[in-house]
Amino acid sequence: MNFSGAFFMTQVMPQLIAAIPITLELTAIAAIGSAVFGVPLALALGARAWLRWPAQAYSLVIRGTPMLVQIYFIYYGLGSLIPGRWMRHSWASPYLRDAFWYGVAALIINETAYVAVILRGGLDGVPKGEREAAAALGLSPVTTFFRIVLPRALMITLPTFGSELILLLKSTVLVSTITIFDVLGEADVIRYQTLRVLEPLLGAAVVYVVLVGAISLVVMAIEAWLARMR
Repeated sequence: MNFSGAFFMTQVMPQLIAAIPITLELTAIAAIGSAVFGVPLALALGARAWLRWPAQAYSLVIRGTPMLVQIYFIYYGLGSLIPGRWMRHSWASPYLRDAFWYGVAALIINETAYVAVILRGGLDGVPKGEREAAAALGLSPVTTFFRIVLPRALMITLPTFGSELILLLKSTVLVSTITIFDVLGEADVIRYQTLRVLEPLLGAAVVYVVLVGAISLVVMAIEAWLARMR
């Protein structure tokens, strides 16, 4: 089957572009959620044994299993344990019946483990002298953490977080396996409806290259701005 430029431009690309908001929404919610949960997990990784060991176990299990397995476990496994009356009549039923939120949950659970490990490395990389200087100025441990240590750790880890955000964006393709119609999900729909393979997959690749390029430019701009602020 030959490549059809007209089919690619008039049917494939408009449909894939229309799905970009779903992909970006998945990425944004997962990034924010993993940041919220990643900070306390990073602190737990450097805390006393009774906190550190569970945090290490979580990190080991999540980073040691494929994300697709985690998505299936949450969607098919945990989803099957939810009582039917909750699915139909509870306030959460719109969310419990929507594959989108299972995909979001899986992405957050997975990404939190990586964010925590990256941030833990950044926290350990903050010079001890900065903490001592803050203590000498009379700053409380909480104030020192949020005003000195955490911002410094984020500056140290920004390039790594930028790469991780790109990996998260590309990982969202896996949720198309649970009927979420992101960019790849729409490409699959086109394939099944038209029996054409090359155009939708090439279109999806083009979209992801553009999105990754845009994220890379934003991260580079932030890095340059922070460098000027130092």
